[in-house]
Amino acid sequence: MSAAAGQDLVDRATAFGHLWDKSCADFLLPARPAATLALELDAIDELDDEAWVDNVLVTSRCGALARSMGFGSVLADDRAVELARDRAAASGPAALAFVNRILEDPVKVRGEVRLLLEDCQQAFFDQVWRTLVAHLTVDARHKTDLLWNHGPARAVAAVAPAVRLDEQGQRIVVDKLIDVHVSARGAGVTFLPTVLGDPHLLVVQAPGWQPLVRYPVAGRYAQQTASGDVQQRLRALDHPMRLRLGRSLVAGPHTTTELADIWDVSAPEISRHLAVLRDAGLVAVERRGRYVTYRLDVPAVARLRADVLEAMLR
Repeated sequence: MSAAAGQDLVDRATAFGHLWDKSCADFLLPARPAATLALELDAIDELDDEAWVDNVLVTSRCGALARSMGFGSVLADDRAVELARDRAAASGPAALAFVNRILEDPVKVRGEVRLLLEDCQQAFFDQVWRTLVAHLTVDARHKTDLLWNHGPARAVAAVAPAVRLDEQGQRIVVDKLIDVHVSARGAGVTFLPTVLGDPHLLVVQAPGWQPLVRYPVAGRYAQQTASGDVQQRLRALDHPMRLRLGRSLVAGPHTTTELADIWDVSAPEISRHLAVLRDAGLVAVERRGRYVTYRLDVPAVARLRADVLEAMLR
């Protein structure tokens, strides 16, 4: 893409990278996708300056924080302006310069952002889109077929292993590390497939914005472990005695009595720690005649590092 775009376009895209590097401005994820990029950009142009700036500052959560503190618009309330600049400064001089540009002349910056996206479309995106659209179309048709022929629970479950409909069929539950509850208030939910977003599962719900779930349609996401299981395993290992038991069990199977003798701890206490490790899926139990032995599930422990990273990437 860099070779096709040329250095000028690369520099401009880099300058506006705060719109999408650590997070993503809400308006770049259309809750009502249009047939063309031009139509989606027209919809962005319909936002007033206050809504547009609030969307741009979503990466620092400045707009939401200002509202929770009772401040007015970041374009009119000096307290909100100071908050925006303080949070940007904490991210470095480049972020502060970016926020200052927006606050000083949002109309000009809005025009520059639209021109950048149009130039990206001409330079490389149209070509990339032609390689993606068939895959996305097949996925969208599959999900639509599930919805109409098998019901919303099947359609939602097919989005990703981390997404499901609750038992009452009234709430969509997304397995992420952040615990937030939102209401669509009858507005519906948009599911947006992406080929380039693997393994990220992104949920957007902002005031006045139709909720949106952007999900990967291919890749390694299907093998991910639920974040609740990851947290249980981390808690199981967050104890010095259980780590010591792991050191013994990685060498081979042991009975409770053997472990109690090794670590000079009572057998009942060893049993309690082993139960925690077993429930977390880190220890396997085997019966050998009259004896019960425990061994470390080495593959499960080895996967934990990747599972933690995947849970964070969601």
